[in-house]
Formats: sequence, C-alpha cells, structure tokens
Amino acid sequence: MQRLTGRVALITGAASGIGAAIARGLADEGAHVVLTDVDDDPGEEMAASVRAGGGKARFLHHDVADPASWDGVLAQVRAQEGRLDILVNNAGIGDTLPIEDASLAGWDRTIAVDQTSVFLAMKLAAPLLLESGNASVINISSIFGASGGFGASPAYHAAKGAVRLLSKNAAIHWAQSGVRVNSVHPGFIDTPMLDQARGTEMEGLMTGMTPMGRLGRPEEIAAAVAYLASDDASFVTGSELYVDGGFMAA
Repeated sequence: MQRLTGRVALITGAASGIGAAIARGLADEGAHVVLTDVDDDPGEEMAASVRAGGGKARFLHHDVADPASWDGVLAQVRAQEGRLDILVNNAGIGDTLPIEDASLAGWDRTIAVDQTSVFLAMKLAAPLLLESGNASVINISSIFGASGGFGASPAYHAAKGAVRLLSKNAAIHWAQSGVRVNSVHPGFIDTPMLDQARGTEMEGLMTGMTPMGRLGRPEEIAAAVAYLASDDASFVTGSELYVDGGFMAA
C-alpha cells in the first residue's frame, strides 16, 4: 500500500536511527523523501540506500538549530521538488547530567537542537506547508516529554515537553488551513544511540520499565509517522501518539 504517492517529505536527523527508518518508511509509502542531517556521509549513504530500494530520495546538509540552514534547505526543496507535504522534525541530541551538574552551555545547545529547531521548522516551512493544502507535520518528542524519566537530562525533558505543547498550539492555529500537526513519543528504541547501554544495568532498567519487556524498533516509530502523514489520519491533529511498549500506561 502506497498512501503517500506524489507527496514530498522532509525528515531531519535522517542519517541514522529513527530518522533513517522514517525516511525509508515514507519512501516505501510512495513519498519523495528529502533526508537532512549534519552527518553528510551517512546521510548520502542512506539516501542512496532508499533509491536502491526503489524509492525517491536525496540528501541535504542541514543544521536544524541554524535559521540560515533552514532557509537554504527549504529554498532547495522549493526549487527542486516544488512542494512540501510532510515535515518530520526528528533531529535531536540528549543530555545526561543531573540539574546540579548541567552547564548553561549544554542546556542552551540541547534546547537549540531539540526545541528551537522545531519552532524554526514550522515557522520557516509555513509557506510551503500552507501551499500544499493537505500537509502533515510530525514532531518527534519522547516519553520524557511527558514524564520525569530518571530525574536526569533536564534540558532534554524541557525541550521534548515544549515540543509536545508547541505541536498542539500549531495544530490549533492551522486547524482550518490544511496543515495537521501531531507529536510522536517514542519509548526506549533500539538504535545506535543505545549501543553503550547494551548488556548493562541500564538496558535492563529500560526493558524492565517497559511493560512489553523489550526495546522498540525504529521501524515501529516509522509506522506511526507514516500513519500520521497519510490521509488515514485526516481527522487527527493536536494529538500525541505514544509508541512506548506501555511505558506511559504503567
């Protein structure tokens, strides 16, 4: 089933992990995908992999915390694809320190990449999204955008919580303008970012806190994004979709 044929999707942080799975999933649904990231070589390789699988894809270098970088990427999308129907704000970084040890510089950087980037994306992509007439914005938040987690990573929690409410605010603003906005909240997902936790007490803690007793797969996040991007979700806006193995229900 190809629910996204003829649509153009921009996915940030798409060189690896969840972003790469989203790019592949949307391409499999027929979308022309534009992958962006600061990691050029993996990004180019991922775009080539999508093309090798029969999808339409290209890669652009992109610093999501830089307004000028957004301007450049969106100008290229307008010039080459001519439209933008799906915007997936996935790029992000984490912090690990408790609040007493966190630095202001670290706080500012995490907020810039995880929170301000989503504001920039929706603000600067607004003309293209509104021209689509049937656009979908999917902002990747986290279970830590709605819970206290382990009590560490204050900037990450603050940023992801802001993404959750910013999505609702934009959804109301655009409710009658042909732009839907929703947030997706992954739980503990098996990506390269968790490599350092494999076989450790932390991995056991994450699976132990997940009622389904396992880590999620990137493809499971991609499936949720594909649903929200499609007309199957035509009456869904301002919602938060948890893909977390039951974490938030516990």
